[in-house]
Amino acid sequence: MQTVKIPVSIDPFRAASSRLVYQGVVPGVQLKRLNELCSGDCSDVAVSLECGVDLQGIVYLKGKAVTELTLICQRCMTLFTTEVTVEFCFGPCRTKAEIDELPDAYDPIECNEIGEVRLHQLIEDELIVAMPIIPMHQEIDCSAGSKDMVVGEIEPAHEERPNPFAVLEKLKSK
Repeated sequence: MQTVKIPVSIDPFRAASSRLVYQGVVPGVQLKRLNELCSGDCSDVAVSLECGVDLQGIVYLKGKAVTELTLICQRCMTLFTTEVTVEFCFGPCRTKAEIDELPDAYDPIECNEIGEVRLHQLIEDELIVAMPIIPMHQEIDCSAGSKDMVVGEIEPAHEERPNPFAVLEKLKSK
């Protein structure tokens, strides 16, 4: 297999009947939404994709995508690079009824009006979901490290407050 550019869209049913296998890249500059979430351009995404039909006759798109993203560490506010890897297994569906019948092993993906699946968009969606929620260096690599940081003031735990029912207690004793 040679490394090629992954097509923007494919007909999953034709690809599965031919048992196509793609090993290639998706140029990082084409993934606009992913680049908006990063602090720099993401690198090209290495993708391996297998199209096939399982024993139950279900068409599937199974693969893996790997890229490096430049993010801002939320602990020390400096740039760092992290690798994001996603593995996916999709079952293309043409109707809502097919989505309901799809086994749990497959994530449903809807085909567009001409029966194709947009691979670049699919891979970009998976990478966005796999991004770290709070990007941070490893603690040993971070300049802020394991320093305890406090934002705001911490109130003392044993502060005596007046009892709001003290007035009622005085009335009761009268």
